[in-house]
Amino acid sequence: MDEISTLTLLEVSDLTTLLKKRLGLPAGMGMMPPMGGGMMMPGMGMAVAAGGGAAAVEEKKPEKTSFDVKLEKYEAASKIKIIKEVRAFTALGLKEAKDLVEKAPTLLKQGVSKEEAEQIIEKLKAIGGTVIME
Repeated sequence: MDEISTLTLLEVSDLTTLLKKRLGLPAGMGMMPPMGGGMMMPGMGMAVAAGGGAAAVEEKKPEKTSFDVKLEKYEAASKIKIIKEVRAFTALGLKEAKDLVEKAPTLLKQGVSKEEAEQIIEKLKAIGGTVIME
């Protein structure tokens, strides 16, 4: 059931075609009746509600895979440590990193994996920065 609920519309269409052939149904016959009724499929042992499965697939948002790391603020005493850490993970020069940190709140890094974003956040929080992942 979990595999079926994650199918794309194209995959659902292919599955419908294959089921019609296997069950010996005419090509013009629809698998799901209109108006929210259900249809029993031989061998499946379960009713499929019209629109119910399709709506669940459409509403499910894809899991986010890239994140942005944003420096909200930092402790004044930690400014130099923050700049050094920003240089380490952005490959910016000293002046560019300093300018970036001083513009807080500012976006430090875009499109990173969740693990990398969490590592950056941990390091910056440990030295006095307030950092969020978007």
